[in-house]
Amino acid sequence: MTTDFLSLDELHCKVHALLETLYPNRDTDELTKACLDAIGPRQNKDVVAPERLWSEKDSLLITYGNSVREAGHKPLDTLQNFLHDNLQNVFSAVHVLPFFPHSSDDGFAVIDYTQVDPELGDWDDINALSHDFKLMADLVINHVSSQSLWFRNYQYGKDPGRGYFVEADPNYDLSNVVRPRTSPLLRKTETAEGIKHVWCTFSHDQVDVDFRNEQVLLEYLRIIGRYLDEGAQWIRLDAVAFLWKELGTNCIHLPQTHDVVKLVRLLTEYKNAHALLISETNVPNRENLTYFGNSNEAHIIYNFSLPPLVIHALLAGDCSYLKSWMMSMPPSPVGCTYLNFTASHDGIGLRPAEGLLSDGELQQMLGTLESFGGRISTRTDAEGNEKPYEANIALFDAFKGTYNGTDKWQVERLICSQTIMLAVEGIPAFYIHTLFATPNDEDKLEATGHNRSINRRNWSLSDLQARIDEPGGPGQRVFDELRRLIRLRSHQPAFHPNATQFTLHIRPEIFAFWRQSMRRTQSIFCIYNLSDQPQEVSLSDLNLISTETWFDLISDQPITDLYGKITLSPYQALWLTNYNEPL
Repeated sequence: MTTDFLSLDELHCKVHALLETLYPNRDTDELTKACLDAIGPRQNKDVVAPERLWSEKDSLLITYGNSVREAGHKPLDTLQNFLHDNLQNVFSAVHVLPFFPHSSDDGFAVIDYTQVDPELGDWDDINALSHDFKLMADLVINHVSSQSLWFRNYQYGKDPGRGYFVEADPNYDLSNVVRPRTSPLLRKTETAEGIKHVWCTFSHDQVDVDFRNEQVLLEYLRIIGRYLDEGAQWIRLDAVAFLWKELGTNCIHLPQTHDVVKLVRLLTEYKNAHALLISETNVPNRENLTYFGNSNEAHIIYNFSLPPLVIHALLAGDCSYLKSWMMSMPPSPVGCTYLNFTASHDGIGLRPAEGLLSDGELQQMLGTLESFGGRISTRTDAEGNEKPYEANIALFDAFKGTYNGTDKWQVERLICSQTIMLAVEGIPAFYIHTLFATPNDEDKLEATGHNRSINRRNWSLSDLQARIDEPGGPGQRVFDELRRLIRLRSHQPAFHPNATQFTLHIRPEIFAFWRQSMRRTQSIFCIYNLSDQPQEVSLSDLNLISTETWFDLISDQPITDLYGKITLSPYQALWLTNYNEPL
């Protein structure tokens, strides 16, 4: 339910209650008013029914502002022109990864949240993108750059910044703190008050802010208000799981973190009823699901277990682990949904596969990805051991072959993986390099020394155009087919993000599930051959209703014998349906 169903008094009451829990020693009446002032004036007073927050027409493109470059042009201009010419009628939403001045991590060490990186463009360019697409912006909420004004002021004991950062005694036992890196947690820092040790979950250039200080909360509410005013509609809460720190705890998923997310949702919906919060929590599946709350935290959560399980299934030719996970996944709550993806600017997260893939299966998958040119990044666990955290590889090269080695089916495996993602419950999200079948960027990896650079290529527009125009080349084949499939999906009510999903049981080489539209006007049986051999499927196993006409959406071929058999080529997908809406 959105806050538009609440009276202003009810909104005040809910905000007040959360603030009273988070900041019990503050004047909560005054702080409630300050929060409403910080988020800024309302943009609309619409009433949005939960099922209308998104539809089968929604799909998301993930890109850096400079993923495509052209000499003499601002990167954001080049990006907008490319999207307008090639993808405007394909994607409904675009996630432009952090586009702010930054000092490291390709944007995730933000120097100034209020400015667009001048090397990319300006706020007018961001606003122009928001007119063509729903725009997702990153709220890097856990940390800021060590070169930010806040951190410099902290060092000099000035406002704003004084009291904004988490300090800890280096002699305190912090070994139980969960974090995704191997670097030391604390950074030694000179300040006007002497040497301090500040908390750095990710790197010493990314210093964690202290939400125990209510002024930090107000700063981020102002930033959210600015993003919404500049045209962003979807707000991605980056690394939000680590937000609240309490000594003596593991400092991840703390109750206060969930309360901050609830508070942000209330205030964001108050400002704009169409605005959506997306939580980015690269953690084991059960932990990730908690960010739905009671339909009062994130509207959308990343489906982090999907990438490693889809990749495993296609490398192994076996859907057993993928199917078991899908059977265990709950339908998303009312007013919530999943964001499905198989590749991103980061690597393939491995923590979300914990408890889902056996150690043996995980090691075999990682060894295969390394043989295809991938790298493995690690984290340090509570015992001080290094453990695999993510696999860094371009998705196209992750599908160079199978556990048996490289083969000729690389393009087919990539398309199959995306066809799975398009059909699973939720909203599909495509990393821009998947569309082009971009291979590993070994040159950028060598230049930066950072594993994640392998999948963060910057294309020149001319080189990219040549790749997607090359007749019969992998770039053209993938680009054309994925655009066709995304458009095809957008006309199927059974692919509404909240439509019913039911897992089917055929055999390990065949992954299959059923989707039914919310008004029960359409069924789609999604069937995938995950192997490099032809596979036969008996249609009688699907129990297709004999009084209806069935056909395959992907090939546009009718099903003439509902009790016969279909042979699927290696990595072929079928979307069998009883419904046809002209494109």
